Amino acid sequence: MTGDWADASRIRATVRPPSFPAVDFPITSYGATPANAGPGIAAAVEACHASGGGRVVVPPGRWHTTGIRLLSYVELHVSAGATLLFSTDPADYLPLVETRYEGLEVLNHAPMIYANDCTDIAITGTGTLDGQGSWETWWQWFHECDEEFQVLREQSFFGVPLEHRIVGRRLRSSFVQPYNCTNVLIEGVTVVRSPFWQLHPVLCTNVTIRDVVIDSQGPNNDGIDLESCRSVVVSGCVVDAGDDCVALKSGREADGLRVGVPTEDVLIEDCELRVKYGAITLGSDLTGGIRNVYVRNCRIDGPYFALYIKTNAVRGGFVENVYLRDVTVTRVTKEVVQCNFYRGEGDAGPLTPYVRNVELRGLKVEQARNALLLRGYRHSRIEDFRLIDCDFTVDRPSTVQHTALSFDNVTINGHPIRDVHQIR
Repeated sequence: MTGDWADASRIRATVRPPSFPAVDFPITSYGATPANAGPGIAAAVEACHASGGGRVVVPPGRWHTTGIRLLSYVELHVSAGATLLFSTDPADYLPLVETRYEGLEVLNHAPMIYANDCTDIAITGTGTLDGQGSWETWWQWFHECDEEFQVLREQSFFGVPLEHRIVGRRLRSSFVQPYNCTNVLIEGVTVVRSPFWQLHPVLCTNVTIRDVVIDSQGPNNDGIDLESCRSVVVSGCVVDAGDDCVALKSGREADGLRVGVPTEDVLIEDCELRVKYGAITLGSDLTGGIRNVYVRNCRIDGPYFALYIKTNAVRGGFVENVYLRDVTVTRVTKEVVQCNFYRGEGDAGPLTPYVRNVELRGLKVEQARNALLLRGYRHSRIEDFRLIDCDFTVDRPSTVQHTALSFDNVTINGHPIRDVHQIR
């Protein structure tokens, strides 16, 4: 598949959110109290699932809870004026569950809202999910996990089975994670103070994320991470994140090669993306590949990069068929687009990444340090990278190495650009 905007229309037409029976299960009917809502929520989820589905309703108020595990046919509805305050005690997220940490499979603390091998699940409403992350709670683990993560990388390299991948207690879990699920909807809620990555579907198909507000700026607090997912629409979201706003991933290193599931058929539209690294990021955990990504009618303000494609010869992988259209960049602090094969380990590895067929059309950039930093390998160039009807206002020249780059009606600081040598 070569990919074009007709394919985006196909994604928009085929991705449909799940529907649920019009039956409510108020958590207060199952014993939930503001001081201890966890057991009541769990009982309501079980009852809802057993009856064939419906809505588990969180009414207005502040509800302290432990982790929530969704089941098939259950919609968790967080009403207007409701806040779920999640425990900061790691013991409340046991037993360990199957998950991923930065692209590697592991048994870890359960995400705060988790589902595994489910169909037709949703989180809706205009209430708030509060992970209560801070440097006194989850965020301190950012400085304490390096040794455990290196052990996990070694386990992945040597093919250690998942049941033996229990590496310690300092790998943070994502906030919301549907894992190996089909027909997923996350709509309307506000997400704050996340312990780690915020919305993180893994190995999911037919996912809708719309009208969500994300405001959490802890360390490595990505907003939306789509990992090894297929058929996804992200629309109308406001993301203010401590790391990448919307990140596409597909597993890392040996695990990424073994599982081999790409992220593909993704439409991102009508979003506002702010702070800190990449607004739209592909990688760096992309060993399984990424293809068919469409971004339109978005506004970007404040991150380092508007489009960030990152990999190296240790992670490898591929990126193909990426289209951005009608995107306004009010400000980025580094390059508008960075596509870099030298992220981290650079070319010191056994794998050869490739990127091909990337098109930016109708991009309006009001302020940036540079327009482009494109760095392929001599033996694996970035192929067919196109800029069409784009206008950049920048402070410094671009860097382009081992890239097949073309221009059509492109201006930088008011000067028409027809050749790559004009932007250096």
